[in-house]
Amino acid sequence: MNRVTTLALTALAPISWGSTYFVASELLPPDRPLFTGVMRALPAGLLLTALARKLPPGQWWWKAAVLGGLNIGAFFPLLFLSAYRLPGGVAAVLGSAGPLFVVGLATLLLGERARLRTVLAAVVAAFGVGMVVLTAQAELDPVGLVAGVASSVSMAAGIVMTKRWGRPEGVGPLAMTGWQLTAGGLVIIPIAALVEGAPPALDGRAFLGYGYMMLINTGIAYWLWFRGIGQLTATSVTLLGPLSPLTAAVIGWAALGQALSPVQVLGMAIAFGATVAGQLAARPARPKSAPFSSAEETNRNVSMDLTGVPVRR
Repeated sequence: MNRVTTLALTALAPISWGSTYFVASELLPPDRPLFTGVMRALPAGLLLTALARKLPPGQWWWKAAVLGGLNIGAFFPLLFLSAYRLPGGVAAVLGSAGPLFVVGLATLLLGERARLRTVLAAVVAAFGVGMVVLTAQAELDPVGLVAGVASSVSMAAGIVMTKRWGRPEGVGPLAMTGWQLTAGGLVIIPIAALVEGAPPALDGRAFLGYGYMMLINTGIAYWLWFRGIGQLTATSVTLLGPLSPLTAAVIGWAALGQALSPVQVLGMAIAFGATVAGQLAARPARPKSAPFSSAEETNRNVSMDLTGVPVRR
């Protein structure tokens, strides 16, 4: 599968996440974001793990717990806290700054070279998102700001460590996704119980909404996301993030009748253009880049390459 196809499939993840606000506001019980986080992550994680029919081997029990905690367990609560304490526009801009954290961590931990064009693309994309979602009445809350930055750092660290650790021999992205979602959902359960209390009563609309969130918005979306991390650079994957708030703005306009001003339309064009430019800037120097794998797979592939035998990537 070529890089463009992989990018397109990976981009479906943040595009799907852009529908979260619409589904939550139209179908789900109000003021239950942590319960929603549990319902998104845990059932999807258990389902994917059952489909993969693989449990973490050896040290991958704690590695999966760490990755699930960073990508899901810490990220969801911090994101929701930021969203509650800050205007949605400010929270979205803080989230769109995530690629900058990934660039820095990928340089330190993965040895990926931080290109000036990539950094500029990330900054311009965040600026464009700001034009779409920020309002003149936006107020800044210190706790919300810290939570927003921490959520971006958590996701960035999760992306980079997922790339750094790879996955065990013979384990595909389906199992890895299932492990992380399960671990993340288990982390959120006690937080949700402490903050929100008992689960709310659910009607048919809520079951429909949670079904979509579990299967499409989380199960398939995170599988595509982690699959993309395995086949692209960490920077390339995270630069797709601005597609989420842009999708949310489009859905708000198309389905909820929310008006888009000329400034917002311009911001969307700037953010989308920067996202595309960022993919060009983040393109690997070599035309072919092997997906990440375990150390054993890497050594085996190198040996096979040296013997001249074709290797299936």
